[in-house]
Amino acid sequence: MAAFDYFKYNVGKAADLLKLSEEDRASFMTPDQILRADLSVLMDDGSTNTYPAYRVQFDNSRGPYKGGIRFHPEADEDEVSALAAMMAIKCAVVDVPFGGAKGGVTVDPKQLSKGELERLGRAYVRAFAEHLGPEKDVPAPDVYTTPAIMAAMLDEYETITGMTAPAMITGKPIDKGGILGRDTATADGALYVLEAVLEDQHRSMEGVEVAIQGAGNAGAQAARLVETYGGKVVALADSHGTLLNPEGIDISHVLALKESGKSVHDAEGYGTPGTAASVITAACDVLIPAALEEVVTKENAGDIMATVVLEVANGPVTPEADELLTARAVGVVPDVLANAGGVTVSYFEWLQNRSSETWTHERVTERLRDTMRDAYRDVADFAAERNITLREAAYALALTRILEARTS
Repeated sequence: MAAFDYFKYNVGKAADLLKLSEEDRASFMTPDQILRADLSVLMDDGSTNTYPAYRVQFDNSRGPYKGGIRFHPEADEDEVSALAAMMAIKCAVVDVPFGGAKGGVTVDPKQLSKGELERLGRAYVRAFAEHLGPEKDVPAPDVYTTPAIMAAMLDEYETITGMTAPAMITGKPIDKGGILGRDTATADGALYVLEAVLEDQHRSMEGVEVAIQGAGNAGAQAARLVETYGGKVVALADSHGTLLNPEGIDISHVLALKESGKSVHDAEGYGTPGTAASVITAACDVLIPAALEEVVTKENAGDIMATVVLEVANGPVTPEADELLTARAVGVVPDVLANAGGVTVSYFEWLQNRSSETWTHERVTERLRDTMRDAYRDVADFAAERNITLREAAYALALTRILEARTS
């Protein structure tokens, strides 16, 4: 099932719960605008290459469009549309005043130099500048885009408009108006949600056994936080394999090994190596898919031993697996709630830039914790009142908030 089909499936279930009209249903399936361009970029050897680019603006009922820009060889209109739609839902779930958008360029960034990537970012802004801005559409980094590329995009936008406008883009370097804590915000927010989930189950993080699929930025930070909060990471996987240790993995050692260019399952003496897929069915209390889509499927959902699945990645649990997990009373915390820490801190950066303030790390952390816990409480209460899943509740609550904004 394609990414946009997942979105439509979840919106359809929420629309059924809310008994929405056909007109309202259709409005949640259709972007406000799909922008397309072919970006011409001067290469280091003097030649010119052209790359397809997209900006999908899904809904701005609650505020400016908001969403990252990815440079990826498989970025296409379907994927970008799905991610834009999910951003609209995600912002409404955590109740920040943004709509949904997403951008993409079909390119293999590993084949481009630093200078070529900067010129590609500037070309993107030139193509779509009239549709961007602090009160229109606020981009951010995504897959294979960086704070440095955001800085170049900001510079290009300010050159075009002749205005100083740091709030037109987030995820910038700190010295360009970026905000402290943005680099770990996704995992930080997810762990605040997990704390609240466990509290509802009359448990704490102390001694909780966690399996994490993904040792990139979000997965690595989640692993560090689990250990900091008194839990144990009993399985950690990257694309090459899994390291399993029921006594708990020495996270600092294994991540240092990973950062040196090796795989987590090369950490001899710190656990037992397994296949990359074995993390999904590892013996644990909490499973955190933090890397790839569609890793929990109808084929392996019956073998999952966790009682909570926290979706830090986008779309790691297929709809078929979702139903199987629900039947087994495994709680799935949906991506549109669990990984919304990133856009929440992006919102804080936007506020910081608009007010010409500089937020402290402590202020960011406190506001993020409050926002994520409040969002979980809203979704959990909505679910409990209607006897529905957290995913159904998150989508239904988001649609409700978007509809309310449209009629206010």
